[in-house]
Amino acid sequence: MWQASAAALQQAFANGTATPLQALDSCLQRIAEVQPQLNAFVALRTAAARDEARASTQRHAAGRPLSPLDGVPVSIKDNLLTRDLPTTWGTRALRQYQPGHEELAVTRLRAAGAIIVGKTNVPEFTLEGYTDNPLFGVTRNPWNPALTPGGSSGGAAASLAAGCTPLALGTDGGGSIRRPAAHCGVLGLKPTLGTIARTHGLPTLLLDYEVVGLMARTVSDLRLLLAVVEGPDIGDTSSWAAQALRARADGAHAPLRMLYAATLDAAPVDPGIAAACARAVRQGCAEHGHRLEHGALPLDLQALNQGWPRVAQMGLAQMFGAHPEWGAQASEKYRAMARQGMERGAAELWQLLDTTAQLRRDCAQMFMQWDVVAMPCTAAQPWPAREAYPAEIDGRAVGPRGHAVFTGWVNAAGLPAISVPVGFDANGLPIGLQLVARPGAEPLLLQLAQQLQPRPGGAPAWPPL
Repeated sequence: MWQASAAALQQAFANGTATPLQALDSCLQRIAEVQPQLNAFVALRTAAARDEARASTQRHAAGRPLSPLDGVPVSIKDNLLTRDLPTTWGTRALRQYQPGHEELAVTRLRAAGAIIVGKTNVPEFTLEGYTDNPLFGVTRNPWNPALTPGGSSGGAAASLAAGCTPLALGTDGGGSIRRPAAHCGVLGLKPTLGTIARTHGLPTLLLDYEVVGLMARTVSDLRLLLAVVEGPDIGDTSSWAAQALRARADGAHAPLRMLYAATLDAAPVDPGIAAACARAVRQGCAEHGHRLEHGALPLDLQALNQGWPRVAQMGLAQMFGAHPEWGAQASEKYRAMARQGMERGAAELWQLLDTTAQLRRDCAQMFMQWDVVAMPCTAAQPWPAREAYPAEIDGRAVGPRGHAVFTGWVNAAGLPAISVPVGFDANGLPIGLQLVARPGAEPLLLQLAQQLQPRPGGAPAWPPL
């Protein structure tokens, strides 16, 4: 039963062929089987989850489920506050942090009857593209446990791909949902800024770039999860504008105008990724009648790329200033970043804000010409699990974000994007295509993702664990 989608579980609960308690126990058994290899979970709430599954079973028996997700198991990333489990953020500084309140999206899941199974692993302060930390250690990719699942939602992606739960809740501040989804062969949705209101969470490190994001193995499941956690809240002013944008959103009516950008600023891309992504958009557009154009992304990202490291530096500096006890216990790398952030002046912060505002204006112009922009989700395939980033891509040396060139600009622009599995490379590792659209266009992205997913003959449905 652990292989079932959320939609399939919903149907099984409704017709009485399975119960939420049976589904949960199957997922817990799967977690026990793969956790020694993957180290994807950092905490489980087994007893409480089983109590909730029993209550859900009774509701379904009475024909009164709370929502389509009532009784469906879901994991929560360990930087989203949960009232009954610590949220460590992967750092010794928050080893037992449990403030007694929780993120709004988590509260919405509980109200819908979803069964929160546990917390998934993250890198310290969720500021890395791989998943390792001083508290819980390294998380591994289910398709090859010697390699990373990416980050920072590495635990979420690895556990989802391995069948531990059908749904995962995470965050995306620079690609942290989409890249791990690509590396693990699942779907990852980064919504428009404000689509999922955020309140009662951890301090903000990345301006307004980070949003709550979603992972699932099917598009239908992403739709179910989004319907539960989306919506405005009085505590998040960005959510009201997002609600208005969604009201005007439309689906993927043919012909869509799609721009495919094979790379950004001549950055190196793994040849297997490049070939699979180009093939997926070419075949998908031909099959569904969309108009495809190949070309460069019409955005100047130089200022954003130069300023990107300063965002986290300033965020850490501000947070450690407000919580000096956290700074005292953080790893030296992040204390050093905070010291760099303290040296940044107001003019640099203002420059970042101005760069962000200009990018958002430029993107508004771009989406007057195209409905969707497509590109690879990652520039590199997974690398050794304990290494922070690949030092080389396609024979060329790259820096810490060489593998991540395709995702960060989307966060700064506040746009929705989705990572779609489009096949496997010669080593049996998944490849992900990124689709980006105008603000509020999540329905379009979900419909297009369903159209572009290939059905490769003989491709394994599950990692060889």
